[in-house]
Amino acid sequence: MIVVIGKSGQLAQALKNVFLERCVLLGRSDIDLRDFKSASATLKKLNPTAIINASAYTFVDKAETEVDEAHFLNGAVPGFLAQYCATLGIPFVHYSTDYVFDGTGEEPWTESDPTGPVGVYGKSKLAGEQAVLAAGGQFVILRTSWVFSETGTNFVKTMLRLGMERESLKVVDDQIGAPTYAGDLALTTEEILESLTTGQSGIYHCTNSGEVSWKGFAQEIFNQARDIGFKLKVKSVEGIPSSEYPTAARRPLNSRLDNEELDMTFGISLPPWQESLRLCLENIYENN
Repeated sequence: MIVVIGKSGQLAQALKNVFLERCVLLGRSDIDLRDFKSASATLKKLNPTAIINASAYTFVDKAETEVDEAHFLNGAVPGFLAQYCATLGIPFVHYSTDYVFDGTGEEPWTESDPTGPVGVYGKSKLAGEQAVLAAGGQFVILRTSWVFSETGTNFVKTMLRLGMERESLKVVDDQIGAPTYAGDLALTTEEILESLTTGQSGIYHCTNSGEVSWKGFAQEIFNQARDIGFKLKVKSVEGIPSSEYPTAARRPLNSRLDNEELDMTFGISLPPWQESLRLCLENIYENN
């Protein structure tokens, strides 16, 4: 049985849709990750064949003041889970982020590029990576970006809501990255677990192919949504610089990730983000 840590998040739900009866999802009411002894006992009863950590502290701005909470959930917890898996000799999959880099430049980041997070969230995710690496064993860390899906809170669903409410929107257009569909991440995770060997353990970048700004992403959401049948009010999307949309935590301007290592090692390349966006929007439309 594959144990997925996380229950209500968009990635956990996507993993559930892929693994079906082969996995069990554990939320806060199922496992006490603030007590590692208790958590170990819970995991022992389940006798997992692999553990996937789909839980995280994801509040980028709140992390600037909730430093200890961010570091515990994004740093200490992955380290505990990785150590548990290493001790038992079972695979461990963990997800990280482009925020471990400083967001400068225009070239896609590779796995060997030096990290340099500028905010607490990125620093806490980097701490998690380091803890997993230190635990050793059979593991994969997948760095991804701009995750969206049919469930949870994400940019696609927010834009759909705003597009139905407003005629004009202002969206940041100087941050560039790759929107990544949770369903594609889940399928990639399944493929990796089916073939993972200890020699393949490490960090890999995993995003849908292509790149776009948040403004361009929003425009494509609206274009595709109208084509599918959504009734939208929005008529214009104005691009603005990040400086006009101040946040507590600085966002990276360059969120591009190079996925070549994932393809070379596992033969996996994710489809263009526009294709996966279409699938996501069609699923949302059909279920509402």
